[in-house]
Amino acid sequence: MKAPVSWIREYVDLPADVTTEDLAARLTALGLKLEAIEKPGDQITGPLVIGKVLTMEPEPQKNGKTINWCTVDVGDANGTGEPQGIVCGAHNFKPGDLVVVILPGGVLPGAFEISARKTYGHLSAGMICSSRELGLGEDHDGIIVLPADAGAPGTDAFEVLGLSDEVIEFEINPDRAYALSLRGVAREAALAYGAPYHDPGERAVAEPNATGYPVEIEDPSGCPVFVARKVTGFDPAAPSPDWMVRRLTQAGMRPISLAVDITNYVMLEIGRPIHGYDADKLIGPIRVRRARQGERLTTLDGIDRALSTEDLVVTDDSGIIGLGGVMGGETTEMSATTTSVLVEAAHWDATSMFRTGKRHKLTSEAGKRNERGVDPQVTQAAADRVVELLTTYGGGTADAGVTVVGIPPQQAPIEMAYDLPARVTGMPIDAATTVANLEAIGCVLDKQDTTLTATPPPWRPDLSDPFDLVEEVARIVGYDQVPSVLPREAAGRGLTREQRLRRRIGRTLAGAGCVEVISFPFVGDAAFDALGLPADDVLRKTVRLANPLSSEEPSYTTTLLPGLLKAAARNVGRGAAGVSLFETGTVAFPIDRGPAPIYGVDWRPSDDELAKLLDALPEQPLHLAVVLAGERERAGWWGAGREAGWADAISIVRRLATELGVEVEVVSTARAPWHPGRCAQVLVDGVEFGHAGELHPKVCQAFGLPARSAAVEIDLDFLMRHARDVTPGPEFSTYPQAKEDVALVVDAVVTTADVEAALREGAGDLLESIRLFDVFTGDQVGEGRKSLAFALRFRAPDRTLTEEETTAARDAAVALAAERTGAVQRS
Repeated sequence: MKAPVSWIREYVDLPADVTTEDLAARLTALGLKLEAIEKPGDQITGPLVIGKVLTMEPEPQKNGKTINWCTVDVGDANGTGEPQGIVCGAHNFKPGDLVVVILPGGVLPGAFEISARKTYGHLSAGMICSSRELGLGEDHDGIIVLPADAGAPGTDAFEVLGLSDEVIEFEINPDRAYALSLRGVAREAALAYGAPYHDPGERAVAEPNATGYPVEIEDPSGCPVFVARKVTGFDPAAPSPDWMVRRLTQAGMRPISLAVDITNYVMLEIGRPIHGYDADKLIGPIRVRRARQGERLTTLDGIDRALSTEDLVVTDDSGIIGLGGVMGGETTEMSATTTSVLVEAAHWDATSMFRTGKRHKLTSEAGKRNERGVDPQVTQAAADRVVELLTTYGGGTADAGVTVVGIPPQQAPIEMAYDLPARVTGMPIDAATTVANLEAIGCVLDKQDTTLTATPPPWRPDLSDPFDLVEEVARIVGYDQVPSVLPREAAGRGLTREQRLRRRIGRTLAGAGCVEVISFPFVGDAAFDALGLPADDVLRKTVRLANPLSSEEPSYTTTLLPGLLKAAARNVGRGAAGVSLFETGTVAFPIDRGPAPIYGVDWRPSDDELAKLLDALPEQPLHLAVVLAGERERAGWWGAGREAGWADAISIVRRLATELGVEVEVVSTARAPWHPGRCAQVLVDGVEFGHAGELHPKVCQAFGLPARSAAVEIDLDFLMRHARDVTPGPEFSTYPQAKEDVALVVDAVVTTADVEAALREGAGDLLESIRLFDVFTGDQVGEGRKSLAFALRFRAPDRTLTEEETTAARDAAVALAAERTGAVQRS
């Protein structure tokens, strides 16, 4: 909303020394956020004066253009008192007219310097200005012709043109529709300074009578009030007065014609949108109703619209002539031949206006105000003001008939305790301040001993409960008066166990070279298809959203891998040689316990009601997923690099388990989306909590990842439940280590994990570490067999081991492996 300061001052007796900056600051503190301060004259310097055209000689040029060689009286502004010779290309003026002249030495917007220069065979000393050249509008076809009483030649033109009138632009919140008018902005200015206020909406209006234009309202809930006034004998060629054009331009609206300009001006002045019909094009009474199935309307913007049965429309005997409160129709549009105008000032249901605007993707200045809620009491005053201006400047005659149909809706009273503003804001607001501030915004109060009942003013439909009144009291007192009080920290509280564990997990993964990401938590069937999940996979059973952000991804995810794989592919596609990403987040598995109950929002649910709500929630475990793609170890002068693989994924799981003090078991398995032969099931105490390994080639292809990319997904809640709060550090022995290597031949189907587990158990407490360092297949070990070579390291905490002790431990380990897996020691 753009508000010229001079227009505000017309309704408020502001102190003379109040600056625009101070006014903007005060209004911002009251809730009208400052967007900009416009000072149109700031870009113009030098002598800008009123000139009187003395002579005007047309001179055709060789290029087909005709220029005018003019002599212009600029008084003593040029220092000589002699007429000024100026070349002008415009033709919309004549000798005797008053024009705006900028003399040599002046500067126009855009840093355009004016000087005396030779052009078209003449020395042109200055410029006769158009609106566009002065930054007052886009009209460049003709120069500005001032009224005959604008001033004497040589007079400063800044005041005449309003160039010294500063404009404040505000961002108006949706709940403050009253501030989309000078009436509302001025009311706030009066509130800010405690200054006298003159309401432009308060005026003596003509009494309604039975001779007005007939109007019927079939839907009073959608249109409670409809006012109609008629003006005849209107001159459609009458120009809009300069002051009106200037104010409309300052407010950001384009002047069109006198009739349209007047309706726009009154809307800006009072806040009530007005619509004008060419009365000669109307047939029969006006009716307001809801549109019927299949009806259409071509609106003023030339678009043929299919109407909804929820749209409010204005009709006559010819059919629909307007989309009520939003935009009129073409058939009754005012034009250059309109001599009879029917003025409509109606109050419309805000919700209907909002839905109609969204449904038709139609935004208008009228709709923007109607959908936020306008003062219903001001309809007749607005119509009367339009009639006054039409008859004053358009030469028309006001018809004696005055139509007023309906009764303006009343505001519901609100009961509030006197001390509620103080309790909510923490400010020392007493009862007298509460009463004074509510009366200042226009509330009618009924005061009791401990409470008051406030009836909000009709221009404030946003005030509906006690806390709205608290906000009004607080903003007038000033939010800068809210005391700054630091909350006391509760003693003995710190990070929870889960928070500490999650930080340890994050540090561990970062140390492993992984970067954390957050991906979109919703999926569709396409993501599950790309993962290669079978139709009956449990991960395909999802919680579907009632109102999804995307129809292609309508469900809450059951796995973190789709979003993480997309993020990895995006980075690889943008040139990353290798990526290591991880994400922690909840997934959701549906539980069929019936629909969740829906409670109201105006009270806190009871414990039993909360329990029912929580019982209907799906299971939402916290998961961790890791994706390793492309280069894992970079190549360089130090040697060759290495691509990420299944072993890296399993290594990350082991590293996490070590950090949390959890013993994990890794067992070969087959599970989409992993490669069937390179997927590991991870367990704790025999319970599966995740998988790790190489992704299936088709999955890599579907997501655009390098071949043999690897991934991990585990149930992080499960892992943290088994974690130690404090992981003990390793114990070191000062005695030497004993080394033994064994090579065992087993069937190819025997897993390395089974052999290693048997060796570890058989070796006993002296075993410090075990490591697989070679796998061999070939004729030497036989078809369907493989050789696994392990490095066994033994150490005692209190002595140096003898050869007999280490040999016995090694043999015991081999013997148990042979018993459990059929292993044969290779010689």
